[in-house]
Amino acid sequence: MKSIYLGLALILLIFVQACKNKPMKPSVEEEVVYKGIDIEQRMAKYHEVELNTDLSILTEKEKAMLPYLLEAAQIMDELFWLQAFGDKDILMKHIQDEKTRRFTEINYGPWDRLDNDFPFLEGFREKPAGANFYPPDMTKEEFEAFDDPAKTGLYNVIVRDKNQKLKVVPYHIQYSDQLKKASELLLKASTLAEDSGLKKYLQLRAKALLNDDYYESDIAWLDMKNNTIDFVVGPIENYEDGLFEYKTAYEAYVLVKDKVWSERLAYFNKFLPELQQSLPVMPAYKSEKPGTEGELNAYDVIYYAGDCNAGSKTIAINLPNDPKVQLEKGTRRLQLKNTMKAKFDHILVPISQLIIDPSQTSLVSFDAFFTNTMFHEVAHGLGIKYLVKNKKTEVKDALLEYYSAFEEGKADILGLYMVDYLYNKGELKDIPLESYYVTFVASMFRSIRFGASSSHGKANLMRFNYFIQEKAIERNENGTYKVNIEKMKQAVAKLSREILAIQGDGNKAEAKKWFDERLRISDTLKEDLNRLSSAGIPTDLIFKQGKEVLGL
Repeated sequence: MKSIYLGLALILLIFVQACKNKPMKPSVEEEVVYKGIDIEQRMAKYHEVELNTDLSILTEKEKAMLPYLLEAAQIMDELFWLQAFGDKDILMKHIQDEKTRRFTEINYGPWDRLDNDFPFLEGFREKPAGANFYPPDMTKEEFEAFDDPAKTGLYNVIVRDKNQKLKVVPYHIQYSDQLKKASELLLKASTLAEDSGLKKYLQLRAKALLNDDYYESDIAWLDMKNNTIDFVVGPIENYEDGLFEYKTAYEAYVLVKDKVWSERLAYFNKFLPELQQSLPVMPAYKSEKPGTEGELNAYDVIYYAGDCNAGSKTIAINLPNDPKVQLEKGTRRLQLKNTMKAKFDHILVPISQLIIDPSQTSLVSFDAFFTNTMFHEVAHGLGIKYLVKNKKTEVKDALLEYYSAFEEGKADILGLYMVDYLYNKGELKDIPLESYYVTFVASMFRSIRFGASSSHGKANLMRFNYFIQEKAIERNENGTYKVNIEKMKQAVAKLSREILAIQGDGNKAEAKKWFDERLRISDTLKEDLNRLSSAGIPTDLIFKQGKEVLGL
């Protein structure tokens, strides 16, 4: 029992500390105890890969810039710990077992992100839906009654004042010490930037970290064209806020552009307006015109930090998220080629050999996986950003906690629709159309394994159940699945219409109905997922990364 009391005491101490952002020392000096579940089994869900690339393509100044960017990324990691959990040092101080310490670091806290946030340390209960963005005792009703228009902002936390009333604190104040240091590092890196676009972006991003206004730096990031090094940094995605999906979490990627692959991808950017107008929905749901100045690029990632390094790892990015920027300038879609190839080789291929009908396993290919992922990111920029009947309200503000899973579902399904469209147009010729569909289905099983704590996991589970319902995929007696290509095409068009209608109407009740009816794992699916785990197929990746790996 003593470990239970310790865990609960630590939770209280850590949340109090996080709100004040000052170090606190727990009153009980004991070890946090692992919950009795085999740590080796949980660690086996991850396959470790080394993040590296050919740095010989960089100039001496670009190589000298990397340590500054890596250090700034590490600060984003510290900030994400505060947002996701609280004080890392207090927690880690009480964990003596090295493997448990490592597993806790991977998950940024005591909740297993690939097991629906299961609390794996003794004494910790379920993860607060609002993470550490809100007081742990705050109810939704209290938040709704809180009269401050800034409360729904992307870049602030909600805390309690000395009278226990709710209070809004901007990120640049809450995390001022860390952000000042990160800003200084970006300015130092900018002095080494030989590309004028990269120099301007780093300078503006350094400023944005200190005032929470990211518009100018987002525009500058899109205007960069000739840079080899890229640095995505700041509070970006809102997945961690499971309460309202208002608050954004800090993260960073350090990237090196693959210019050969990027030139191949650039060709497809010109099709964006045509793809928008081709969507199988009523005109009102595709009336917005996507910006066309954005780019499709391929990169090797050499460092992940913060939100993007927690749980399932990102293999492609579509940014900026600001709908104003998207409509004005478009977005940049970044294909993270080295991470994508590692997931394909170590996870997707073994899954397909166990779960896809033998007559279709040969259709699973990296080219299809890469292309499906690319058009997933393109699809984030298509569809609709504002409600059809209220152009001032964003879709995300109408759907709230259901938005992220629906947006990921939209991107997946519209991405596949666009692959079909461009294939029939003669723009995708290297592999058969069936390869894209079968690879897509195999990848659904990969993403479902991320669990309900992941928006991607939720989206894929709901879509899997939809495709089963439509008989687009059918399970054989031996536990493998066969894809019916024609029924898949019909289901994709039908599902595209349903998702875009829910988004365009801001129909939260219908979104909830989707969750209630389709966010479930049947006994049969559970059996198939257990079979993948028993075969030793990892669920996701962890990284060996940093200056030593890069030889800096």
